[in-house]
Amino acid sequence: MQTPEPPGGTRPTSRDVARVAGVSQATVSLVLGEKWRGRVSERTAGTVRDAARELGYRPNLAARNLRLGRTRTALLVVPALTNEFFAHVYTGAAAVAADHGFGVVLYPSPDGVGPARDPFASAQAALDGVLASSMATEALGAFRGSDLPLVMLDSDPSEPGAAAHLNLDVADGMRRVTDHLLALGHRSFLHLASAVPSWTFDVRAAALADALRGTGLRTVRSSLDVAGAREAATLALGGPGPRPTAVVCDDDILAVGVLKAARRLGLRVPEDLSITGFDDLALAGAVEPELTTVRLPAEEFGRRGMEALLAVLAGEPAPPVTLPVALVARGSSGPAPAV
Repeated sequence: MQTPEPPGGTRPTSRDVARVAGVSQATVSLVLGEKWRGRVSERTAGTVRDAARELGYRPNLAARNLRLGRTRTALLVVPALTNEFFAHVYTGAAAVAADHGFGVVLYPSPDGVGPARDPFASAQAALDGVLASSMATEALGAFRGSDLPLVMLDSDPSEPGAAAHLNLDVADGMRRVTDHLLALGHRSFLHLASAVPSWTFDVRAAALADALRGTGLRTVRSSLDVAGAREAATLALGGPGPRPTAVVCDDDILAVGVLKAARRLGLRVPEDLSITGFDDLALAGAVEPELTTVRLPAEEFGRRGMEALLAVLAGEPAPPVTLPVALVARGSSGPAPAV
C-alpha cells in the first residue's frame, strides 16, 4: 500500500502522522516525545512510529528543545577514529538514537589516549548524556562532576562515576583462543600485547596468563599499528632461543603485523606458526591466510549502550551488561609443528 503524501508535497507534520496512524495528534506527541508509557499501548506506539518513518516525518527539534530544555544529543567518546570497531559502535548507537529523536556526536580523545576535552563551550549545556567506549574514567574529567549521565562501554566496572556499565566478555574471548590453540597441540606462546594502557587489554592479558599457566608464554608489547607490530614480532620471532609456535595478539591489526613478520622471516602460517587476532575486523578476512580471531558484537554494543543511556535519561534502571563474544577459527591457526 502506498503511503499517503502530505498535501502539496510539503514537509510532513505531526497532524499527517496522526492521520496515517489513525490516532489523535496528542497521541503522536506522546509517542514521539517518549512520554507514552502508561498512557498508550505498545502496539499503538509502534503504529505511530511506523507512520512517522513511512512519511519521513522529523519533529521540529528546535521548538521541542525550547519546551523541554534539552538538546536530544548524546556524545560518543572513543580513543581514536582509525579503528573500525568504533565505527560499528557508533552505527549501533546512532540507529537507536535516531529512533528516539536523538543525535549522536562522535568525538575522539586527543592522540587516542585522553584526556578527552569538552568539545563544546559547556558540554552540560550542549548535551543530554555521554557514551564512552574503551576509555578510562579518569580520561573523562571534562564530563565528570556534572549532571550529565555517563555510560561506560568496555571499561572497568569497578570505577565510580558512571550511570551504567556495559562490557564485552573479552576474558572469555581469550579463553576461547587458548582452548583452541591448546587443542591444536601448542605449548609455546608469544603474546603480542597492545602498548596502549586500557582496561580491556589488561583483562585480555590476565585471562591469557591464567589460561596458559604452566606453558611457555612470553609477552612483547607493540604500538597499535601494523608497522609497529611487524617490527616487534620480527625481533621476537627472529631472536635467539626456541621460537614460539603460536602468537596470540590483542587485536587483528597487531595480527596482520605478525603475518608480515612471518613472511619476512620465511615462516609459513599456520604450518610453522599459528597467529590469532581479536575483534574480527574486516581485514581479518582480507588477508591470506584469513585470521583466526574473536568476534565482538560491536554494533549491538553500541545499540545496547545507547539504550542504557536513554533508560538513565528516563529515570529507569540500567543494570550492568556483559555481551558474549565468539571464536572464529580460520586459516591462520593450525596444528603445532612437530618438534
